[in-house]
Amino acid sequence: MTVSSMTGFARTDGAADGFGWTWELRSVNGKGLDVRVRLNGGFERLEAKVRDAVSQRFKRGNMGVTLNVVRSADTGAYSVNRELLAELVSIAEEFDNTSSLSSGTIADLLNVRGVLEAVETQEDEATRDARDDAVLASLADAIEQMADHRAEEGQKLDAMLRGHVDNIEETVTRAENCASARGDAIKERLKRQIEELMDAGKFDPERLHQEAALLATKADIREEIDRLKAHISAARDMLTKGGAIGRKLDFLCQEFNREANTLCSKANDIELTNCGMELKVIIDQLREQVQNVE
Repeated sequence: MTVSSMTGFARTDGAADGFGWTWELRSVNGKGLDVRVRLNGGFERLEAKVRDAVSQRFKRGNMGVTLNVVRSADTGAYSVNRELLAELVSIAEEFDNTSSLSSGTIADLLNVRGVLEAVETQEDEATRDARDDAVLASLADAIEQMADHRAEEGQKLDAMLRGHVDNIEETVTRAENCASARGDAIKERLKRQIEELMDAGKFDPERLHQEAALLATKADIREEIDRLKAHISAARDMLTKGGAIGRKLDFLCQEFNREANTLCSKANDIELTNCGMELKVIIDQLREQVQNVE
């Protein structure tokens, strides 16, 4: 499976039994799957099936599904309100005898509202079901088209996400190799600080030993480095597996950020501080792109 974006568009057309229709699907980012359906032409009965078809194919995204139906003019019959037409004819003849104005023709009178009305033709259930099946088949084509579009956008996302993960790994390696992060450097710095304190006054050796151990623990970033490396490996595994991984990647970004914050708090020189700050910037860029992933 590949990484899929939540952004996409699809359009399909179809026709059967004097009906023509167009499906349009539009998808943007969303925390979950939110499907908005608009059906016209008497096809509102298909809404439940439309929602089910979309939810089976997609897991996240705000998706608008629109069906526009056009019925051919020759698919229905017309009825004439003869009583109303006769009354209009009588009025027209009366005015024709008393006025110099033209009374018009029968064609003009047929355009009067209520004289000529379209009559819906009755159809059997089998005909209607067959047309519904044709409409839903067009929807299936639109859904696949949407999936292809989202997958195409997902390929671009995948490249950007992997690039950000590579940058995170490079920055973590720099932080790990900082001189101030090495164990011997931490030991030497604490030894020097203790000697300065001993020269300044009297201290309880036991208490001083405890404080030194605590300071050494706080200055050691190896645990944060190890966790960051584990998160990098997890991110790459997710991208390789693909599918609906957006929520998992978003949670992983939070874990990345937590370790970066701890790294900054433990930084004791400008080089390590810069690594921590740069790491936070890259993680923000990663998380911004993750919001587009299904």
